[in-house]
Amino acid sequence: MDDQFWNRADQLVASHPIVIDRPAGTSHPRFQDIVYPFDYGYLDGTGAFDGDGVDWWRGGLPRLAVTGAIMTVDVAKADSEVKWLVGCTADEMELALATHRTEWQSALLIFRNE
Repeated sequence: MDDQFWNRADQLVASHPIVIDRPAGTSHPRFQDIVYPFDYGYLDGTGAFDGDGVDWWRGGLPRLAVTGAIMTVDVAKADSEVKWLVGCTADEMELALATHRTEWQSALLIFRNE
């Protein structure tokens, strides 16, 4: 993939405060059966398609580098989004992907190859 793309994604993460609004182990506010396996939140001061901040998953790796992205299509909300994977191992990325594959939502995982 394009190095410049991933470098700019890293720059976006590094230049905006990370807000954790759904800590690991908590349930989704509307769908209690969805439990967040690790921290989920958004980048403060950014904008995404849904009008909120850019979404991200924070994995267990110490470095705050973008390790991948998940693209979602949600027919119930009639939208599509990108979820950045920050400091995630391959297993964590697969786990995050699984949370976005539901009866109304499909998702695609993009790995950053370094």
